Amino acid sequence: MFPSITLDRVAAKTPGDRTIFEDLTLTIGPERVGLVGRNGSGKSTLLHLIAGQGQPSSGSININGRVGELAQRWPDDTISLAEALGVASGLARLQRLERGDGSEADMAEADWTLEHRVMETLAKVDLPEPDLTRTIKGFSGGERTRIAVARLWLDAPDILLLDEPTNNLDATGRAAILALIDDWRGAALVASHDRDLLEHVDRIVELTPVGNTIFGGGWSAFAAAREARRAAAAGALDKAEVDLRRVKDQVQLQREMKARMDAAGKAGRFAAGQSKMTLDFKQDRAEASQGAANRLADRQLSAANEALDKAKAQFEVLVPLNVVAPSVGLPPQKHVLTLEDVSMAHADRRLFGPLDFKVVGPERIHIAGVNGSGKSTFLRLITGDLAPATGSIRRLDGRIAMLDQHSDTLDDTQTLLQNMRAANPELDDNAAYAGLARFAFRNKKAHQVVGTLSGGERLRASMAILLAAATPPQLLLLDEPTNHLDIDSIEVIEQALIAYDGALIVVSHDPVFIETIGCNREIRL
Repeated sequence: MFPSITLDRVAAKTPGDRTIFEDLTLTIGPERVGLVGRNGSGKSTLLHLIAGQGQPSSGSININGRVGELAQRWPDDTISLAEALGVASGLARLQRLERGDGSEADMAEADWTLEHRVMETLAKVDLPEPDLTRTIKGFSGGERTRIAVARLWLDAPDILLLDEPTNNLDATGRAAILALIDDWRGAALVASHDRDLLEHVDRIVELTPVGNTIFGGGWSAFAAAREARRAAAAGALDKAEVDLRRVKDQVQLQREMKARMDAAGKAGRFAAGQSKMTLDFKQDRAEASQGAANRLADRQLSAANEALDKAKAQFEVLVPLNVVAPSVGLPPQKHVLTLEDVSMAHADRRLFGPLDFKVVGPERIHIAGVNGSGKSTFLRLITGDLAPATGSIRRLDGRIAMLDQHSDTLDDTQTLLQNMRAANPELDDNAAYAGLARFAFRNKKAHQVVGTLSGGERLRASMAILLAAATPPQLLLLDEPTNHLDIDSIEVIEQALIAYDGALIVVSHDPVFIETIGCNREIRL
């Protein structure tokens, strides 16, 4: 039978009994399926459940085939390459047989193609390594990822589970992951925020607080369908707001008409010479009628408000936040940064250089290179935190800032507003609130404690605080800002950076991010 994953009305909850997702029904066959959703939507939880690491809170999961997961870390980095590939015991068996001291069990279980397959697979992932006894401690992060990919090829499970497989990977590591996905012939479920990777899947499943949706095709098809849903959500919100205003106007008009009729009735209460009993009967009937009208009006208002709340909830989930970056006033011919004959070394190893380049005006520069080439070190040279081994650096002192999602300059125990005021004491309350509001921290959000923010919110808060300064930075340095962020958070950050009119120097392995924010120069270390 074909490998498959069948989910029937599956739901999952946190240990605190909060529903993460529910009513997920899906069948995955020999295909590649992308899994997307905001951080906390349950992507990793779902992969754990499919791998047999726990039980759903309701529903059922049926697996047909053997499941394999990409090893993204090893508990012991002293293991050999053969052990990391999962072939140590098989190779030892062959060696015993070659020495002539193998057992009958060794003979029965021997895989005489193993050595050839190992060398062929290592070459396939661009990692030719004849010494299988070498410990993995000596391999870079990207090389370890390629080792993990090679292990999957050698193990050949029926079902492949990948959880954010391209995080922190250089171009070579990413290429190995993409080749694995492209060439996989079993079932594959990939949780990822990497839009380039998601172009390589056959379907995309989105987990959201308002339901789960399945889209045919890769990222481009998903993005087109998502824009249509966003437009529909915006239209539904507009209609709900119009309907509520209409109901309020109708209720108000009816009450004003009733008040005028009541006033006229009181004025002529005894004019017609009717008995008090008759007049009291009419008044009781009018009051009963008014009570029924009031109850009807309350039901209409309640229904309209409920429809508006539902439309707002749908809109807030589907439609991205709107951020507006203020101008930093960088003239197009201003020299922001100049490096002359700059090189950097670590211990006895030269990392990069010598480098000569300038940043003039609002340029956008991508710093590229393999893992370990010194990209983060390069950014610290620009900020002045490190000194170069050779050469000189001229910079706009006080107008350069580092931006990353860790945002170490933020005080986790203080609110956003308190952080804003501490970093920019020259701002009054109105200006501090306005600075946060430009980055979609409005009203009560300004009083949220920083320690409770997500990674994307921290990055957005850092930008808000930096750009609210009386002399905001005219050069922003970004070190892998999109790692561990969900797609919605990445797109909000992209929106802010597109609007930023200063210079950017960006370290990132995310090709879609680099293209979207408009990097037009590349420096390769």
